[in-house]
Amino acid sequence: MRGITKTFPGVTALREVNLTVRPGEVHAVCGENGAGKSTLMKVLSGVHPHGSYDGEIRFEGEPVAFRDIRASERHGIVIIHQELALVPHLSIAENIFLGNERAARGLIDWNETLRRAGALLKRVGLRENPQTPVADLGVGKQQLVEIAKALAKEVKLLILDEPTAALNDEDSAALLGLILELRDQGVASIIISHKLNEIRRVADSVTILRDGRTIETLAVRGTAGAEPRLSEDRLIRGMVGRDLDQRFPDRTPYGGEDAGQVALSVRGWTVRHPVDHQRTVVDDVSLTVRRGEIVGVAGLMGAGRTELAMSLFGRSYGIHVAGTVEVGGREVVTRTVPAAIDAGLAYVTEDRKTYGLNLIDDINRNISLPSLPGMRRRGVVDEHHERRVAERYRTTMNIKAPTVFEQVGRLSGGNQQKVVLSKWIHADPEVLILDEPTRGIDVGAKYEIYTVVDRLAAQGKAVLFISSELPELLGMCDRIYTMAEGRLTGEVARADATQEVLMRQMTLNRS
Repeated sequence: MRGITKTFPGVTALREVNLTVRPGEVHAVCGENGAGKSTLMKVLSGVHPHGSYDGEIRFEGEPVAFRDIRASERHGIVIIHQELALVPHLSIAENIFLGNERAARGLIDWNETLRRAGALLKRVGLRENPQTPVADLGVGKQQLVEIAKALAKEVKLLILDEPTAALNDEDSAALLGLILELRDQGVASIIISHKLNEIRRVADSVTILRDGRTIETLAVRGTAGAEPRLSEDRLIRGMVGRDLDQRFPDRTPYGGEDAGQVALSVRGWTVRHPVDHQRTVVDDVSLTVRRGEIVGVAGLMGAGRTELAMSLFGRSYGIHVAGTVEVGGREVVTRTVPAAIDAGLAYVTEDRKTYGLNLIDDINRNISLPSLPGMRRRGVVDEHHERRVAERYRTTMNIKAPTVFEQVGRLSGGNQQKVVLSKWIHADPEVLILDEPTRGIDVGAKYEIYTVVDRLAAQGKAVLFISSELPELLGMCDRIYTMAEGRLTGEVARADATQEVLMRQMTLNRS
């Protein structure tokens, strides 16, 4: 790709970007949120068609002009987006060949479809019946189905956008191992990821983008299979334009008169699955969070962390069986989300695109949504006040957008997350529940969000911090609870917490 420039109304997303990928290479593309990584891949894959951008793309030595995704796929370029494009109620085999059906004389050859699907699943290391509905698979296995789907199109260049963002450590390791196997088979890959340790593990080289421009391309290792010689600090310096001396900000303790008082107390909280009513997903959980304290919740995939958070916040998940919640020493009943907000709770969901934001509305209205009763004047929303609030958060939270009327769906993931945080901060909760608040966010934006969380704790807010990244919990939290199979399995003070201690507690089986 040479001299790629792509503009949207009011925004230049890419400026003269260059990218070269060699055959059989794993090439990483890094940069802060909003740097232009996903836009560049959409240009390459035909999502943004030829004619909507300036510059040239050459593939296998020949100039190409892709009018749509099908055109790029005919050349062997396949993109797997961060949001998987699978149909949950169709089988694995049907998804693999959707739009690329094995047919003769207008009829699908199901024997051939199942045979080829089975061979592709074996190639990606997925031991599932091709007739299994995709809805029955976990996210890690769904990623493998997407790769099998790409291989069915005789892929030569595989583009993966944040492929491990929603995966646990085990599934991430399996997926990265498959990428290396495909490299050995001659398939080139472009991987976009904010997980720098993963880039150092699988990439041969990395191109860094910043503010829509190519900054540099670096070799990760000297020869294939050699140990990485490119450090994470060097990658960070290229991404943010400076050395990031600390991954986590210095903490300012809360000094109010009520410091140390319990802000959130949960006792005997038990919740059953919304469909399988016999299955308990949160089992007799009791915990406390004090004012000015950041308390972590660690657990493997399926431990029940998100189910706990959502059920506490207006019983948004499952069937409540037992348990009480106290906020500021007063028992509260939070059967609905409005009741939870009135009680002083706020919940930043792990799925900002589905549950956290209205993607087709602007920053202005997204920030004001939980606080509309406080913005009304004579029964009508005061739009001037609403705009002033949104402008204040656009500035203080460093949301990169030309105006507060920018559609949220057009923002990068990091800036979307800042909008979610802004709307709940303005609601002025006593307790803020954060569920994977930095998922899919670059290291610079992570630091900004950590600073915001620390500032809230310094103001006396109580923070319950759920994360799959153990270094994040160790760097941010005063205490950490561990969960497994819906139960609390331990509580570890910051001074005693290590990754090994947490992992041991997270894998306890108390049934």
